[in-house]
Amino acid sequence: MATTSTIARNQKRERLVAKYAEKRAALKAAGDYEGLQKLPRNSSATRVRSRCSVTGRGRAVYRKFGLCRNMFRLLALDGKIPGIRKASW
Repeated sequence: MATTSTIARNQKRERLVAKYAEKRAALKAAGDYEGLQKLPRNSSATRVRSRCSVTGRGRAVYRKFGLCRNMFRLLALDGKIPGIRKASW
């Protein structure tokens, strides 16, 4: 499980991205790259990492479900994800 500080840092980045999204888009459309450099570094959308909503794991996260592979498998086998079941043929 990821540390709480790592999860909190990523959430802070998400808030900054939402806050500066409009301003960043306007500066980008105007071609004002000096203005873009003056914005906070963490306000860029590429700095946000997709993390598991249960454990905070940063790798192997399925976007559609917001879960890492480990939690996805556990929840799917328990039948807690609607429409998902183990394949058998």
